[in-house]
Amino acid sequence: MSIGKKERILCAAQEIFARCGYAGTTMKMVAEQAGVASGLVFHYFESKENLFMAAGSELIDTMMGVLSEKIESCKTGHDALGTFIEAYLDFTLDNEKTFPTVIRCSPFSDDNPDLDRNKIGAKFKELTDLIEEILRRGVADGSMKDVPISQTAFMIYGSIVGAVRTRFLTPYTVPGLYDEVRQFILRSVCPGDAI
Repeated sequence: MSIGKKERILCAAQEIFARCGYAGTTMKMVAEQAGVASGLVFHYFESKENLFMAAGSELIDTMMGVLSEKIESCKTGHDALGTFIEAYLDFTLDNEKTFPTVIRCSPFSDDNPDLDRNKIGAKFKELTDLIEEILRRGVADGSMKDVPISQTAFMIYGSIVGAVRTRFLTPYTVPGLYDEVRQFILRSVCPGDAI
């Protein structure tokens, strides 16, 4: 089944923004990658900022669907947290050509400081809200320590973001980084020696 022109534009934008960043991407580049006229890109998205936000938001929505599906059958909060982290990190690798768009279009990036930080922050808050849900569940079922939920959710997300940014944006090769981040986080919230 072929995808529509708007979807082709969005996919092209995700790849170009991921590779070139916000400043290095033009609407013409996106149009060429999508195989459409430049005017059509403007017709659907009106501006580069709107296209950038749509590209990042669509990736987050897709990832949220994957994460929610993966944690749905987990029996404890601890299991759900481990699954969330693993699924998040796997998603970055499975979408290696496009995921850097999420890194660049995030409240943790200064790729374009003039973007609407509140809009970006609200989209990313969906991820920390999901982590908060998991933490509440884990505290309630005893599989996690009684931790300050909101602060811990942001620390967990910050650790994940740091690992992903290290993997995608730095020259460092850290063998086993994703596995260790997952274990580090789980050790941090588990009661006693349980993992």
